[in-house]
Amino acid sequence: MKRPVFKGSAVALITPYTKDKSAVDFDAYGTLIDRQIASGTAALVVCATTGEAPTLTDSEHHACIDFAVERAAGRIPVIAGAGSNDTAHAVEMSRYAMRAGADAVLLVTPYYNKPTQEGLYAQYAHIAAHVDLPIILYNVPSRTSVCIGAQVYERLSRIENINGVKEASGDFALVNEIFHRCDGELNVWAGNDDITVPILAMGGAGVVSTAANLIPEVMRDICVRYFSGDPAGAAQLQTQYYDILRDLFLETNPIPVKTAVNLVGLPGGAMRLPLCAMSEGNLERLKTSLRNHKLID
Repeated sequence: MKRPVFKGSAVALITPYTKDKSAVDFDAYGTLIDRQIASGTAALVVCATTGEAPTLTDSEHHACIDFAVERAAGRIPVIAGAGSNDTAHAVEMSRYAMRAGADAVLLVTPYYNKPTQEGLYAQYAHIAAHVDLPIILYNVPSRTSVCIGAQVYERLSRIENINGVKEASGDFALVNEIFHRCDGELNVWAGNDDITVPILAMGGAGVVSTAANLIPEVMRDICVRYFSGDPAGAAQLQTQYYDILRDLFLETNPIPVKTAVNLVGLPGGAMRLPLCAMSEGNLERLKTSLRNHKLID
């Protein structure tokens, strides 16, 4: 069986841009990283969807990986987003992460190209052959329009450095197939906060969490309760915070979570276009959920 890169709640870390959106605010980035480590977060996932990777230049992307690795200083694993619909670029980014000292890479399925299942397998196998790091697949068909099928998961699980998958399809039958077919050779992490406990109950290793940017201790404790033999307590805690987990996706991620982080007084920073400010109605709904949990006045 493959040992998971991490077990518990990893944060899909936001990338704070400066007020004029021209650069990454690394002072704020350091503050956010330190808070996650102090809160017991199991791993940092940087430069991925929640980290607005599509609007990072390559040099910014590299700098964010470098900074996260240096700031974490081995205290928790750093997993670098390196996926692309350009296979050569994904290899290049993955190899950069390897040289920078990242502990693993997260590789989203190729978006827009809409490859066949054989194309998905070929891309991941090609990257794995060129990168000496653990690889976490990222299946999020709502954003990429392609979904990794059970047979491809089974084939990929046989590749030594493909460690697992962030599963955000919401398809529990597919997740069951992963566990059935892969026989412990492919770890599974929940890719959506609101399915954390169900994924853990099926045999998952944890969650890659957007909500952990806002409530890291809660996401940590959901996993801790489950793994310590209290699944009912884990489920109760997830249910208690369901309104926040729901409302962080009122609009395209990471618009609501960055908004929420700023509202509670943390340095979430600005967003770059095409992401923009929340609509007034959704903002009020989000504020209501934050008030319900006494996160804002």
